[in-house]
Amino acid sequence: MPESADNLDSINWRGTGFAFDFPRPALVMGILNATPDSFSDGGQFNALDNALERVQQMIREGADLIDIGGESTRPNAELVSESEEISRVVPIIERISGEISVPISIDTQKPTVAKAALQAGAKIVNDIAANRASREMWEIVAQHGAGYVAMHMQGTPQTMQEDPHYENVAKEVADYFEDRMECFRASGVADEQVALDVGIGFGKTLEHNLQLLGALRGYTKLRRPQLLGVSRKSLFGKLLGLEVDQRLAPSLAGAVWGALNGVQILRVHDVAPTVHALRTIEAIRNTT
Repeated sequence: MPESADNLDSINWRGTGFAFDFPRPALVMGILNATPDSFSDGGQFNALDNALERVQQMIREGADLIDIGGESTRPNAELVSESEEISRVVPIIERISGEISVPISIDTQKPTVAKAALQAGAKIVNDIAANRASREMWEIVAQHGAGYVAMHMQGTPQTMQEDPHYENVAKEVADYFEDRMECFRASGVADEQVALDVGIGFGKTLEHNLQLLGALRGYTKLRRPQLLGVSRKSLFGKLLGLEVDQRLAPSLAGAVWGALNGVQILRVHDVAPTVHALRTIEAIRNTT
């Protein structure tokens, strides 16, 4: 991967209904899983009242964005039909979009679900399947002027952990992003709409994940905001032998590491501790 440049200044992320200009304090994206089987909190927030209460709590704790998903993307997760996924997420988005001021992101790999969610009030599409060949998702993003998070994944959630292989994972992910940006532009998506996610845990071994975390600053050369999702991830189980409910400390360490190495958006389950950790490290950094 090329030598990194410190390209963290004067980056913007904008779409219809939201705008973030960097440098600024790192954004915290709170996760709301409207699913029965997500690895961390499946089944807790798929009822409307519970979902609204959880969203309001995350905003009080400092969440800048809310990411709502209706299909688990853990390894070997069962596929969910478009209609089922829409039925899980759209009522929640319709309910909360009129009651909160922070942008809503829809975590989906299905263009039809993304379109329904954007029509219901979402402003951003968080797409694990940016490796697709079809332009349909990107054309929907362009039509709505939505924000778009493009994640790197090798394979699909059903195949990604079978035998992930890279010659140089950091360089291959960088090359992937450069190729994807060309695809987005060709589909009418402006650069300022796009954020990038290296996809920790998606088609990577523990060693690949650690190498990517070590290479984060190099991606600043792409001049797009980076989103990082390491919250409660299985890499901490493999690295430290921790169960899901024991992974707060390494999740915070990962978030702080990301913020110190070019990441502008942290996608997390534990909003308050993450906000506290980030604001502390930012206060220290601002005195130097």
